[in-house]
Amino acid sequence: MAIEEWSRQALPAMLDDIRTLVELETPSHDGPALARGLTAVRELAAGRLGPPAGETRHDGGRYGDALELRYAGTAPGEVLLLGHYDTVWPAGTLAGWPFAIEDGTMTGPGVFDMKTGLVQAIWAVRGLRALGLPHPGVRFLFSGDEEIGSPASRPRIESACADAVATLVFEPSLRGALKTSRKGVGQFDVTVTGVEAHAGLDPAAGASAVHALAELVTRLAAAGAPERGTTVNVGLISGGTGRNVAAGLATCGVDVRVGDPAEMARIDGLFAGLRAADPRVTVSVAGGWNRPPMTPNAPSRHLFEEARTVAAAQGWELAEAAVGGASDGNFVSALGRAVLDGFGAVGDGAHARHEHVLVGHIPERTALTIGLISALA
Repeated sequence: MAIEEWSRQALPAMLDDIRTLVELETPSHDGPALARGLTAVRELAAGRLGPPAGETRHDGGRYGDALELRYAGTAPGEVLLLGHYDTVWPAGTLAGWPFAIEDGTMTGPGVFDMKTGLVQAIWAVRGLRALGLPHPGVRFLFSGDEEIGSPASRPRIESACADAVATLVFEPSLRGALKTSRKGVGQFDVTVTGVEAHAGLDPAAGASAVHALAELVTRLAAAGAPERGTTVNVGLISGGTGRNVAAGLATCGVDVRVGDPAEMARIDGLFAGLRAADPRVTVSVAGGWNRPPMTPNAPSRHLFEEARTVAAAQGWELAEAAVGGASDGNFVSALGRAVLDGFGAVGDGAHARHEHVLVGHIPERTALTIGLISALA
């Protein structure tokens, strides 16, 4: 049986599995919910593939645990299949937005980002076995803190990819295209401390932190360089205690995206040099770089060409895309390892109420994964 036909026949069971995962809410900050979700992912993998040859559950502390499952192959080497089971949706979202499939579109919190991708990864390995295809060993790494920056799982990801012949990330695709470039992300908090005073009775005695921060926000926004792929967004701001008080404290939260690794040093210099015009006002900066940029290295370029050849053999043309968002694939790329992202669902609406998956593309994405892993044997 051809890979494509096998994947089409598997679709009804895959949809059942996706429903199981979506109906277990797994918000990034809810420890008990994450534990239930990871148990379900583990049971799903073992139920579809049998007991793993190796299994390690890494304690995530106050974050979600990471689970590694290893399955033997028929050829040397190992492919890392990477995905996260946490979502941005708070517990209770499902009550007002239940899982549903209508007219070929599947909806529900986390269905696109990225529970469909997790199911596709598991079923791809099932397909390799069912079709008797040669393939390297497979290691799954399911993480529970990707949506909040992977603070606990990052070292697990970096360790797991070190010896892998390739890492495939099951984040959603961009309208079917694999993601070969992602921006790096910096998250910074700026705190400005001024001198409080009555704004009417003694205005000269005050040094407003809010006024100073307003000047700094303008400077930060001007540091964006879209022509170099750099954006700077001040997304949060707060300060002051009253209209008639020169503010003693003001803060802002800044999101920075860079496509060029060299831009990280320039932005670091920007934050290090922030000063207020009024010498009575002090400025401090916390935070830093959450993920380095994912740039196409030579091993990743070769891996994409392999994937494109597989897609062509299956009768369709595979595209690639550069995106502004980041993923755990950024960590792999920064180590110079072969990585491709976007093997997950085709759809739209990540982190939005119109999140959805186009059901008809699920067999195609699964078949692509089966074919590529086998081609790496």
